[in-house]
Amino acid sequence: MRHRVVKKKLNRDKDHREALISNLSAQIIEKEKVNTTLAKAKYIRPKVEKMITKAVKAHDSEDKIFKFNTVKELRKDIKSESAIKKLINEIAPKFSGRKGGYTKIVKTGNREGDNALTARIEIVSNLEDTKEKLKRKNIKKNENKTK
Repeated sequence: MRHRVVKKKLNRDKDHREALISNLSAQIIEKEKVNTTLAKAKYIRPKVEKMITKAVKAHDSEDKIFKFNTVKELRKDIKSESAIKKLINEIAPKFSGRKGGYTKIVKTGNREGDNALTARIEIVSNLEDTKEKLKRKNIKKNENKTK
């Protein structure tokens, strides 16, 4: 019986879902943005966030054994060695001191063939850059309203 067991399956069996998680998360880390369906983007987001959090904690730690064990844990989730290296060496230092919100999902419309909702999941750039973009956008809106 499956009473009160709620989990998304994405119309895949367990092995296919795990392969999807591994491949999609490796692509997100290597390319820093990926276009996919909205359902897959929402499904993969918490998993990628947890991987980045592990890498950030390992980067901030002085303990070499902790760093080694973190890499071993990440290898269980991501099969690509280049993605793990990029996560540890480039992405983790960038988010050091940040407590979460490493990714964002942007809806991109519907797909041509089957009309599926699509989205782009991407790793967020610096928080200050995002704030500056919002300020510029608000200034442009205010200028357009006054005209």
